[in-house]
Amino acid sequence: MGNLWRGFLSLWVSDVERKNPEIAYENAINSMVEKYTGLKRATASIIRRREDLEARHAAQAKELTQTTVDLGVAVETNQDDLAVVLIQKKNQLESDVAELEGEMQVAIKDADSAKASLMQVQTEIKKLRSEKDAMLARLQSAQARIRIQEQLEGLSVESEVKALENVREHIKTTVAQANLDKELSETSLEKRLAGLRAQSGEVAARQQLEQLKAAAATKALGQKKTM
Repeated sequence: MGNLWRGFLSLWVSDVERKNPEIAYENAINSMVEKYTGLKRATASIIRRREDLEARHAAQAKELTQTTVDLGVAVETNQDDLAVVLIQKKNQLESDVAELEGEMQVAIKDADSAKASLMQVQTEIKKLRSEKDAMLARLQSAQARIRIQEQLEGLSVESEVKALENVREHIKTTVAQANLDKELSETSLEKRLAGLRAQSGEVAARQQLEQLKAAAATKALGQKKTM
């Protein structure tokens, strides 16, 4: 039951993180920071051990040097009993120095490896934070594009286009009707009769003009004969 419950909980957390990627990134970053803190403490302990070994190695090496000098003086002054003691001490110090040197080299490698791991985790945390900012910015941009696309897909212009089409048809019909009325008026019998009457009036006026001119000519001719 415990495993089943943990499985459901894991699925629920994963679903929450998918819906809230910022939370997922924060959880990952916090987890890495926690590991970094633990690794930092471990690295500090390793470095402390290295420093202790270095200090002990330096002290033993210094003691070995001094013992070697003392042994030389004891031999030169024929202090055999003291020389025997110093030889034993020198042998022990050489063994201790050699052992400390081996441990110190291992400690140095461990410290370097721990520091490299620490720096790697620190770099990963920085990269993850940068990735978080970049990915969240991309997500926001994508979400905005999706919203715009959904609005465009949901935007129906069919009714507006249909309304304009009705207006266009009405305008065309009205223009055609006006043209038809004009054509009918231009070809109507009344218009033709009015034109004919206008022409008849002009003909009658010209006839009257000719009559007036003939009367004037006759009158002028009569006056010349009288004279």
